[in-house]
Amino acid sequence: MPFICEPGQTRADIVPGALHCLPATPETIHWGYFDPSIKPALRIKSGDLVRAEAITHHAGDAPDLMMDDGVTRIFKEVPENDRNPGVHIMTGPIYVEDAKPGDVLEVRYLRMVPRNNYGSNLAANWGYLYKEFGEKERVTIYELDPNTNTASALYAYDFEGKYLIPGTITHCPECDRQPALKGVRIPARPHLGTAGVAPAVDGRVSTIPPGEHGGNIDNWRIGAGATMYYTVQVEGGLFSIGDPHVSQGDGELSGTAIESSLNVLMQIVLRKDIQTPGPLLETPKWWIVHGFNEDLNLAMRDASTKMLSLLSDQVGLSKNDAYSLMSVAADFGVTQVVDGTQGCHVRIPRDIFPKLKE
Repeated sequence: MPFICEPGQTRADIVPGALHCLPATPETIHWGYFDPSIKPALRIKSGDLVRAEAITHHAGDAPDLMMDDGVTRIFKEVPENDRNPGVHIMTGPIYVEDAKPGDVLEVRYLRMVPRNNYGSNLAANWGYLYKEFGEKERVTIYELDPNTNTASALYAYDFEGKYLIPGTITHCPECDRQPALKGVRIPARPHLGTAGVAPAVDGRVSTIPPGEHGGNIDNWRIGAGATMYYTVQVEGGLFSIGDPHVSQGDGELSGTAIESSLNVLMQIVLRKDIQTPGPLLETPKWWIVHGFNEDLNLAMRDASTKMLSLLSDQVGLSKNDAYSLMSVAADFGVTQVVDGTQGCHVRIPRDIFPKLKE
């Protein structure tokens, strides 16, 4: 897949206007953290479109397949001691003019296209069943078929040692490649595992846990056709994207999805007329809210109270009616259990509500 930016093109080459290009380079990414002190990689106005590159930090799991010149430059030029406290390569931040704390960024994800036709899944030391597998780590490399929009396992290999360095580059051409998942085809659903605004704190905030700023939500529904609402915490919002996936199940059990770089087209709209109960996902069929906590039970309680708030404060239901409706029509799920702060989500169908009058 060709890059979304012309070869050799930089931000300075882009004529300001409604459509902006944000390539991922050592100068336009921050590895492993959100931080309100980062200089914006791009400044836009409300309603502008942005074509941005999101790079997976797992490209080194199959460098011959997943690392091109642009990815290689990021891996070479960002030192290992500057990839912390999290692990994800974040493109941005994007400064939205006139965005103030308490406002909302409505991010309309319009298109997500794989940068190449390969992805990696790591059964990691932070995976949910790591001990059950003898504390061993294993990589499975998947190949994407764009004609059928599916992925199938190409080969797998055991990872020697412990996977600790973000951006590890293995020597997969020399590794013991083993067959995996023969005949199994997996639906591809490209999405962003991590995206969000800068938290209002001093210093770096890890990209690993999700939170009210967004972050590593790992909901596979945050793909093309979806809209996310993020509450602005600092001036300009400072919105960044990263941790691109081409498929994942609810739970993300082994610790990772099929990790693969994506080219993303999105529209960012500044909203001063709404409030949201934390990161809110809107799809053509659903409203989905997210709850977070180190305790999965408390994460579900957090999701429950946020949906209650959405239905009472935004939809206009009484709390009693909203509580009844949630029990009979809302679907709860475990988003992920591997990011320290665990995540639950709850969705409610949008078409059950009467249309609002003009």
